[in-house]
Amino acid sequence: MTVQERVTRGGPAAEADDPAEAAAAGVTAAEAAARSTFARNVARQRELYGEPLGDRIRRLQAALGVSQARLAEGLGLSTAMLSQLVSARRVKIGDPGVLSRLTLLDRHVRRLPAGEPVRAGELLAQLRQARPHLGLPGASSDPTEALRAVAAPAQLAAAASVLGPRFPAIAELLRRAAAERR
Repeated sequence: MTVQERVTRGGPAAEADDPAEAAAAGVTAAEAAARSTFARNVARQRELYGEPLGDRIRRLQAALGVSQARLAEGLGLSTAMLSQLVSARRVKIGDPGVLSRLTLLDRHVRRLPAGEPVRAGELLAQLRQARPHLGLPGASSDPTEALRAVAAPAQLAAAASVLGPRFPAIAELLRRAAAERR
């Protein structure tokens, strides 16, 4: 049984941070350090993603009936990287596109009616082609709308006054955003 399995299953000295405590429980200092790192990484994933990535990935694999390698391909991630995320040897998903695709897939799977057959191959192929973005919730492609979402009309007008002499096009955009009603 690996260190990770013992920690996950709550084996002896799962929380032993003290080398003397670990030794008394029959665990080497290296094993204790690995357990401590694993526990920290899982806690950090929970903070970042709401749950450990291993739990999320295993849930998706079960729902889709696919291997980790097939899921990694659909997400646009190497199998080795997905394995490291699942085992908490790595904490974060570095590529925003991969994180977006994982989120889309998770939402899609959660919405499936119980017992409905899943066309995993088709779904993962579509997912792989998706180019989602991680913008602000409800963000629009209209720049004046985006500006109004982050600043009051008076602030936009003031910024237009400051930028006007050097950046007239930007100032005009700010003026339009300030003038249009929400």
